[in-house]
Amino acid sequence: MQIFYLHSTASPDAAIGFVSIAARSALILPLAVAGFLAILAASYLAVRRGLNRSAYKLRNLSPEKIAAHHNEDQNPSVEQISASIIERATHIKRALDEEPSEIETEMCALGYRKCANDMITLTHLVNEEMPGSPLLRRWRLKRCRKGAIESLSAVRESLPPGILKATRQEQ
Repeated sequence: MQIFYLHSTASPDAAIGFVSIAARSALILPLAVAGFLAILAASYLAVRRGLNRSAYKLRNLSPEKIAAHHNEDQNPSVEQISASIIERATHIKRALDEEPSEIETEMCALGYRKCANDMITLTHLVNEEMPGSPLLRRWRLKRCRKGAIESLSAVRESLPPGILKATRQEQ
């Protein structure tokens, strides 16, 4: 009975005030959650974008990672190996022409060694495929090998003397 008495003595303004407070708090909570989720999503996207930037990738790049990189293709063709050698040699030559630091020069030497190893593989593949190939195929094989040789020769001429004898890590 006493509850009924308290309820009946409350003014209508108090009831409206209570309802307006309850309505505001019911509106504030979803807005706060939505704001928190928006901030969380924006933070996630900012971090993800930062990790995909070139500067972050360059900081994590090392000569060991470059040398250990393997092509996904297990049996590349002569043309693919030749194109890869020519492309890498072109980048190495361009880097050497820009007066690199000592570390950059050592990285170019590592890249040159990797290209030279691929050149050995290319030569073996060409020598295996050459005898049984038709005339046009033999001409293409020779062109691929010649292009790779010319690009490696240009890099070799750009390398500082003595850089291939021993890098800083090997000494």
